[in-house]
Amino acid sequence: MNAKKIAGLVGIALVLFFVIAQPANAANLVGNIVGFLRESAEAVITFVSNVFTS
Repeated sequence: MNAKKIAGLVGIALVLFFVIAQPANAANLVGNIVGFLRESAEAVITFVSNVFTS
């Protein structure tokens, strides 16, 4: 096995452990990430909209 594959498996195992051990914290983390992505997308849309309407 190469190091990249092992690192991927270790990463998946850590995520699964975090979700199983602390599901509420994992859900909050995912919610925060989704919120950040949504706000970022809205900012990009606003920027592009302002560029083409000015």
